[in-house]
Amino acid sequence: MKEINVGLVGYKFMGKAHSNALSRLGMFFDCSAKVNKRAICGRDEEWVKRSCEKFGWDGYETSWENLVARRDIDVIDITAPSNAHKVIAIAAAENGKHIFCEKPLALTLADAREMLESVNKNGVRHQIGFNYRFAPAVQLAKNIIMQGKIGTIRHVRASYLQDFIIDPEFPLIWRLQKEVCGSGSLGDLGAHFIDLARFLAGDFKSVTGMQKTFIESRPIVESMIGLSAAANEDAPRGLVDVDDGSVFVAEFENGALGVFEATRFAQGHKNDLSIEINGDKGSLKFVFERMNELQYFSADDEPGLQGFRLIQASEGIHPYMSAWWPTGHVIGYEHTFVHEMYEFFESVANNKPTSPDFADGVKCSQVIEAVELAAQRRATVDVCSL
Repeated sequence: MKEINVGLVGYKFMGKAHSNALSRLGMFFDCSAKVNKRAICGRDEEWVKRSCEKFGWDGYETSWENLVARRDIDVIDITAPSNAHKVIAIAAAENGKHIFCEKPLALTLADAREMLESVNKNGVRHQIGFNYRFAPAVQLAKNIIMQGKIGTIRHVRASYLQDFIIDPEFPLIWRLQKEVCGSGSLGDLGAHFIDLARFLAGDFKSVTGMQKTFIESRPIVESMIGLSAAANEDAPRGLVDVDDGSVFVAEFENGALGVFEATRFAQGHKNDLSIEINGDKGSLKFVFERMNELQYFSADDEPGLQGFRLIQASEGIHPYMSAWWPTGHVIGYEHTFVHEMYEFFESVANNKPTSPDFADGVKCSQVIEAVELAAQRRATVDVCSL
């Protein structure tokens, strides 16, 4: 069997998620290649060494430049903060490495386009980490739409609500600094429902939006793990220069209308991603906090018996579920990463395209930039004009 050696950049929240997914591939899926976790990379040697041992990697590097140049590495997996994506991805492509990169693809639309140009020029496979696409219920929704069961799509509604930075004394983490993250709630959270909307309903045509920063300064962060962070009691404060909340409306190329909301200031909402697609023959609704369920309404049902039905997407007939457990034995967040990694490594092993790829990442960045411009100008912005 062919073997594919992976080098991972990043070792915290997403580094753990990706490491776990890579470990599960061969156990649950009939893969075309054996995936080896060759090296994990991070700047803090103590942390990356600990992560190397805990996550089951063969070795570690403290320089991504060394990692992408290694001849024993076939794939570079990027989970570092957004400001590092472009330089690592381009260097990896120029070294002939296939690339998996977490979202958003880059700090700016221009950078995202450079990344796409580089992978195309160098002929390497590439995928972006929109893991929510790979929940079986979302894949089922896509199948229902493609079969024409909800008819012509008229409306899209989506929101992604969290509350983890609602405390004004929560530290100034990198997700609140534009030079590192590129965008606030819009890029961090909204990128996911922008991709889901494109996946299920088609491309965006135009947007009109508003953004707001509620807490404009925060204590300088001392330490951060995942979405938890700490600051010294007497820490100086720094400027928050990204949005805490974003709302926008959109028109799609197919004529559908959309309403979208992203915020990290929704008290009581921990990871509340939802999307609803309304067509002239039916509707679909997915809520990630109940990720194994899909709500489906069909106008073709008998009058008097119509209503939203709750589908448990946990049977072997549902996408990806045959690889896991018996019917009714649900899966969770971490499994979405296994599914996307499976698709990516099948792409690499069989030299075939995959989705979502860097072109999808560029499309998402295009919408993000259009929303930001629309908020600044208080005007409608044509997405395709950017």
